[in-house]
Amino acid sequence: MSVDTVNPATGAIVESFTAHDARAVDERLRRADAASRDWRRTPVAQRAAVVSRAAEILESEKEHFGRLMTVEMGKPLRAAIEEATKCATACRYYAINASRFLADEPVDVDGERSFVAYEPLGVVLAVMPWNFPFWQVIRFAAPALCAGNVGLLKHASNVPQCALALEDLFRRAGAPEGVFQTLLIGSDAVAAVLADPRVRAATLTGSEHAGSEVAAVAGKHIKKTVLELGGSDPFVVMPSADLERSVSMAVRARTINNGQSCIAAKRFIVHQDIYDGFEQRFVRQMQSLVVGDPMDERTDIGPLASKQIREDLDTQVRESARLGARVLTGGASVNGAGWYYQPTVLADIPRDAPAYTQELFGPVASLFRAADLDDAIRIANDSRFGLGAAAWTNDAREAERLVRELEAGTVFVNGMVASDPRFPFGGVKMSGYGRELSAVGMREFTNVKTVRISLTSAPDSHTE
Repeated sequence: MSVDTVNPATGAIVESFTAHDARAVDERLRRADAASRDWRRTPVAQRAAVVSRAAEILESEKEHFGRLMTVEMGKPLRAAIEEATKCATACRYYAINASRFLADEPVDVDGERSFVAYEPLGVVLAVMPWNFPFWQVIRFAAPALCAGNVGLLKHASNVPQCALALEDLFRRAGAPEGVFQTLLIGSDAVAAVLADPRVRAATLTGSEHAGSEVAAVAGKHIKKTVLELGGSDPFVVMPSADLERSVSMAVRARTINNGQSCIAAKRFIVHQDIYDGFEQRFVRQMQSLVVGDPMDERTDIGPLASKQIREDLDTQVRESARLGARVLTGGASVNGAGWYYQPTVLADIPRDAPAYTQELFGPVASLFRAADLDDAIRIANDSRFGLGAAAWTNDAREAERLVRELEAGTVFVNGMVASDPRFPFGGVKMSGYGRELSAVGMREFTNVKTVRISLTSAPDSHTE
């Protein structure tokens, strides 16, 4: 079996790799298991130094890594270079803060030296997606390695060069053999790896189906998981908001990464008093976007990552239109080589249409008219997803209600939803569970150990 790099801008195979067979996978598991015993005993400062050196490499080679991402999954080159830079920032953040995040936390108990310790779990399997091929991996790897865990990366099969480059990144940064390895395997091989007793936990960013499959296997074997799944983020706009700014940010939030982001704004819920003006401006700006070669700095939107992704998106759009949604602009594939799709805006979307109930992974926006704040919150929460949400208002009381009542793991007011190493990141409902990033994310893959050391020899009268 081969694993291919296919350039989504042309549809041509760029390079092929031989997938790892069962023997190769077992050898990597052996190395990871052996490495975990020594790595967990390595001082935090030394582990952090490896992650810090990874930051230096990411920064100095960001153009190279950016081109690798663009060739494999099609994002505009400038966005890919920015992704490499963001990865460097996250590595530095954990290198600086790891010792503090992992320090023993004293608990004041008379006659005892008591504390809570954060200790590594061991080998963690990371099942990662193609849409942010470096960032999704780094936001797991940087905290996990600093915490004393070792990583096994099963990356998306359409980004093998990125997967191998990430393994090489940590090797060059000084990680001992086995501390971070890539597995070139298909999705059908994940269950066996996760079931292996040498693997202690798993993290997955991907679809609901993939998350459900991994959670089922992990649950059967009593293993910790963190899941970051799909999203259909609401973007609520109220009359007090700056209309021009909210529109420009709405276009950016919908089309980031060619529209292929779990936390991209997808459902635009606009108060009826300003809806018509918002719609006109939004459609006009979507129509002005440049679709083309992702290597061209003038390009706003590159190709979708695969032919299948484009076909699935087109099916969702066409079915929504058949059920009554109005296509205000776009609504079709772009003719010619590569897997391009027109920037698209839908309105008057029926509740049973895919654009209402499903995640649309591409440059397709869904507009909704809300009667008032209560109606806006109702529409926003009328989704099985709960990853991120954005609200635009200059009314403090409205902002407070939106912050408290929107069902999401992240809420931004007058800003675009984004992940940041300083803040926990994750979702609720069908968007998954657990958190990445910040101290919270680092501690997800630790044994939170209670330690109580009596300073006297008197018998303890306490019971459970």
